[in-house]
Amino acid sequence: MKPSLLSRYGVFLACCLVTLATLPLAMQWHVWWPVPVLCGALVVLGIVDLVQRDYAVRRNYPVVGNLRYVFQALRPELRQYLFEADTDQLPFSHVQRGLVYERARQRNDAKPFGTLRDVYANTYEYIGHSMETAPVAAPDDFRLTIGNAQCAHPYEASLFNISAMSFGALSANAIRALNKGARLGGFAHDTGEGGISPYHREHGGDLIWELGSGYFGCRTPQGEFDPQRFAEQASDAQIKMIEVKLSQGAKPGHGGLLPADKITSEIAKTREIPMGQDCLSPASHPAFSTPLELLDFIARLRELSGGKPVGFKLCLGQPWQFMAIIKAMLETGVVPDFIVVDGSEGGTGAAPVEFSDHLGTPLREGLLFVHNTLVGAGLREQVSLGASGKIISAFDIARVLAMGADWVNAARGFMFALGCIQSQSCHTNRCPTGVATQDPLRQKALVVGDKAKQVHHFHHNTLHALAEMVAAAGLTRPWQITPDHLVHRVSENEVKLFSHLHPFLEPGELLRDPDQRPFYGRIWRMAQAHSFAPLTLADAPGGSAVA
Repeated sequence: MKPSLLSRYGVFLACCLVTLATLPLAMQWHVWWPVPVLCGALVVLGIVDLVQRDYAVRRNYPVVGNLRYVFQALRPELRQYLFEADTDQLPFSHVQRGLVYERARQRNDAKPFGTLRDVYANTYEYIGHSMETAPVAAPDDFRLTIGNAQCAHPYEASLFNISAMSFGALSANAIRALNKGARLGGFAHDTGEGGISPYHREHGGDLIWELGSGYFGCRTPQGEFDPQRFAEQASDAQIKMIEVKLSQGAKPGHGGLLPADKITSEIAKTREIPMGQDCLSPASHPAFSTPLELLDFIARLRELSGGKPVGFKLCLGQPWQFMAIIKAMLETGVVPDFIVVDGSEGGTGAAPVEFSDHLGTPLREGLLFVHNTLVGAGLREQVSLGASGKIISAFDIARVLAMGADWVNAARGFMFALGCIQSQSCHTNRCPTGVATQDPLRQKALVVGDKAKQVHHFHHNTLHALAEMVAAAGLTRPWQITPDHLVHRVSENEVKLFSHLHPFLEPGELLRDPDQRPFYGRIWRMAQAHSFAPLTLADAPGGSAVA
């Protein structure tokens, strides 16, 4: 036989020969039976490989070709447990995951022998400590009021809350544990756009009701917004705030389709959709198509909810569109109570690779632009600003507070607190820890009472670490952190304060003289309250500034 043929079919032929050679021995001495049975099974596999048409590797290398798919299936686990460095962020490093696990389980999270990070590498960041430290504040007191003068029932929110994750994406037991943990710790649980399930209500934790473009829980049979159904749901005392989802970090500008065969009776009841039909979440909202209409929708939701805080969440895309919303605020006088900026690095659900990797603005740039625009338009004091996107540690929180956020949300951090091991099988319904699956047997492994305590502990211990970090900087409250406290390494021989690295606008600057900031001024002139489309060079006021 030619060497090339031997390399391709050698293992298959060896299995055939061993089967034929050992079968007589097995018939004479029963102790031999495992050998021909095993080899015979491999022969059957090889025959299947030769006749199937889907995989060329298996046809060319019967039996042995299957190892490729075995190793491919095991690759994430092998990489995570054997080959991944402690600081490789794929998307979260072993160090980050370990920190959550330790804090969630009330274990010692201190690390000996110094940092694993290269403190002279570009992008390394740190907080300057004070020669005169402050007393460590109680982390349970890190709360803020969300709701401006247009809101009748402001919400006293925690600095650190659970970001949007829907029932359907997460299991019933995961939703139960998150909500019970939120109740134990006195923080908020965002429902995600999939509606308010019975599992969100079971333990009575504070809810932020997210309204996506499908309006699940308050939709007509045609998928339009149903104001009467919304008012009925929003009147529930457990719902503290209403969040309109314009876009999300994982897949900004992308709608969703839940096929009919994946819609269970529970999902159908929660989303108020019929069984046996595909469920569409449009890429854009049917209820509005201009900035002015968006603000009219927000004002309507505030009225229908009885005056609860209403805001919106977005992953920043085309910057003139956000400035168009700001101009609409100035024109109408309608100001949302809050805005949540989602970074493009965020995302718990599956998304097209191109969307995850190359669409949308990362959190820092998006947060800074939103903060600066609100400041420049003189509206920052009326709008509370949330941030979400790979928030794990106390330093992650401090960093976004320094860049303008008032509070933070985390999704995957709380998934780790539930026991998620980053197997990245969320879209397969085969989550090994019962977090992201609808398989009733798999989710039974997630014990609600135990995991709820871990969610609570992760929240409390992270804020305690923030309190200690803030005290080391000589401060008593997290909101006292400024861009002057954080330092970013830009090269091996140079570091810069955040205040020198990033531009920060003065209050009302865009209204007085937008041309002082060429980039912000140019985008400001492109924005118009009546449309999300940008003005052309000729149409923009002071057209030369748009060039």
